[in-house]
Amino acid sequence: MTTSIEGRIAEELGVRERQVKAAVELLDGGATVPFIARYRKEATEMLDDAQLRSLEERLRYLRELEERRAAILESVRAQGKLDAALEERIRTADSKARLEDIYLPFKPKRRTKAQIAREAGLEPLADALLADPSVEPLTAAAAFVDADKGVADAAAALDGARAVLTERFGEDADLIGELRERMWNQGRLVAKVREGKGDATEGPAAKFADYFDFSEPFTQLPSHRVLAMLRGEKEEVLDLVLEPEAPDAAAEGPTSYERTIARHFGIADRGRPGDRWLLDTVRWCWRTRVQVHLGIDLRLRLKQAAEDEAVRVFAANLRDLLLAAPAGGRATMGLDPGYRTGVKVAVVDATGKVAATDTIHPHVPRQRWEESLTTLARLAREHGVELIAIGNGTASRETDRLAAELCARHPELKLTKVMVSEAGASVYSASAFASQELPDLDVSLRGAVSIARRLQDPLAELVKIDPKSIGVGQYQHDLSEVKLSRSLDAVVEDCVNGVGVDVNTASAPLLGRVSGIGAGLAENIVAHRDAHGPFRTRKQLKDVPRLGPKAYEQCAGFLRIPGGEDPLDASSVHPESYPVVRAIVSSTGAEVKQLIGNTAVLRSLKPADFVNDSFGLPTVTDILRELEKPGRDPRPAFRTATFKEGVEKIGDLEAGMILEGVVTNVAAFGAFVDVGVHQDGLVHVSAMSRTFVKDPREVVKPGDIVRVKVMEVDIPRKRISLTLRLDDEASPSGGGGRERSPGARERSPGAGGSGGGARR
Repeated sequence: MTTSIEGRIAEELGVRERQVKAAVELLDGGATVPFIARYRKEATEMLDDAQLRSLEERLRYLRELEERRAAILESVRAQGKLDAALEERIRTADSKARLEDIYLPFKPKRRTKAQIAREAGLEPLADALLADPSVEPLTAAAAFVDADKGVADAAAALDGARAVLTERFGEDADLIGELRERMWNQGRLVAKVREGKGDATEGPAAKFADYFDFSEPFTQLPSHRVLAMLRGEKEEVLDLVLEPEAPDAAAEGPTSYERTIARHFGIADRGRPGDRWLLDTVRWCWRTRVQVHLGIDLRLRLKQAAEDEAVRVFAANLRDLLLAAPAGGRATMGLDPGYRTGVKVAVVDATGKVAATDTIHPHVPRQRWEESLTTLARLAREHGVELIAIGNGTASRETDRLAAELCARHPELKLTKVMVSEAGASVYSASAFASQELPDLDVSLRGAVSIARRLQDPLAELVKIDPKSIGVGQYQHDLSEVKLSRSLDAVVEDCVNGVGVDVNTASAPLLGRVSGIGAGLAENIVAHRDAHGPFRTRKQLKDVPRLGPKAYEQCAGFLRIPGGEDPLDASSVHPESYPVVRAIVSSTGAEVKQLIGNTAVLRSLKPADFVNDSFGLPTVTDILRELEKPGRDPRPAFRTATFKEGVEKIGDLEAGMILEGVVTNVAAFGAFVDVGVHQDGLVHVSAMSRTFVKDPREVVKPGDIVRVKVMEVDIPRKRISLTLRLDDEASPSGGGGRERSPGARERSPGAGGSGGGARR
């Protein structure tokens, strides 16, 4: 390539090439994105974590491109077909698609009709007819008849010549690239219901009813629609067709694509003997080869673009969930609701340690309401419970009412109840780590423990669960496993390191997400902590087996030791920067403890006065900011939502109701809100603001507490239409109506929302 990988990335990101080179060098040296973003700002000249993640992704792609380029050059060279012009085209190909287009004529393939025709000596006939259309095809073909070579007559010779030209036309890289982009910009995806699958009122096909007769341009298709239709096709409900152009563009005669192919090879109808045969060859090439090839390419492109957007949405939602407000170190009672098996109860102390467990049966069939209240009151009193975390699955509203009565009957306990998403709680309960962490607890009780802990600290608890099991994405089971895992792991890593981790209380899964620490090293840290007691200084981390200098450099700044021997160890100041702090302390004449939190003194200092050869202005500025508020938590303050009394199931909803709810999921087409009826409602993107909203996450994020108005309720299809615009006029059809809101099409199977008892 004429431009280096670093130069190309720099151009794409709009930064200087030296910044990219510095970041690449650090990444190749084993540094993580959080470490580079936080502690190597001078080297990268302030590239942030988002830029570094984009850089990392593009670096991976472009290196794969270079590996493929080298393999193709070697393959063509081995065939003896690599001349200077072809080598230049291969070396300047700027994408994998372009590279494969160029390689296509040289790609080893099964014996084709064109190859058979060449072996029969028919390529000169193809060349002659293309070069001179004034020649009569049948007359010219007669000279190539040879029964020994399998050419029985002139018609067979012309078929062979057509196969040669069809392959040549279909393997012209420049032409195929042009046609691919045209089809992408002009084509459309058409969906039709398969015969016998058209009953939209019931059965598995009903969830695809919005696509039974559907057509939309490729460039206007949002990711969730593409994924919904692909799933409908996979489940044999829909048939999908990629049409090259809109129906009104399809006229009699050659298509615009056929005309382009003809023009590219100088073919035109001028009344010459060979013109009609050549135009028929063009039509044959387009309909049997090029259109099929481009259809496969564009189907893959649609799927990849949809996957990329779905992964982006999933990652953004996961980030918001992980960074949700923590209730903090307060004794918490977790209630995992249920009917027949009862409500599982777990009390954890301020550190998350299990203090007590029980099972109560306040609901049907046993209905031991009073006995359950007595048990909960006793547990709350004995263990100083301040918060009650209620899982939002089956029987959650009934259990919420139980907790409300407990709070009302015992005001002296000063209890606060909170509905908590229990997504993934059952996955955690049955996991190997849960068995190791809570070996003496029944699987059913472990879920209640998780619910309590995730109210105390969502990040610390949710990292114990595979991110894909948390369920804040759209069509996650249809996405590339590698692409999704890589993106979600990056989000978890960024969140954990952005908040920081108390090394003396963190679980192994949480420690394993810290920069420079993997699962094995995390286990070693926990084992060392168990054997030798809490860490008193960051330096003691070096005593952990296999935690070498490189790992220490990467992780030390993100691990906190509150109440340790050095107050700086409780901050995000990296140990390598402690000399800067000592210089700052010396200049003020105070001690470190006196300086920490002293806003007046710290803001009077000039960062430039402490810059040296090792630490630049960005690092010194960060240090002063951290000393002002050491170990500050970037997450928002904790607050709770209150569900409306008497509204406990979808049938209780009425159009026009104004309710308070919690945003559970945000998709490309809107946000899902839990209003306490076991089925999340949808605020379509068009109902979020009076002004245009491009991205719903500009308005709300998972975990946000919002006030919404009920617009429509479709009980048979379990759909609730909500709006954030409280002065909107609700649909008169209201409760149970079958009319669809403007956003109904988007509410497709798997498109998001973790509503109802299906959460687990």
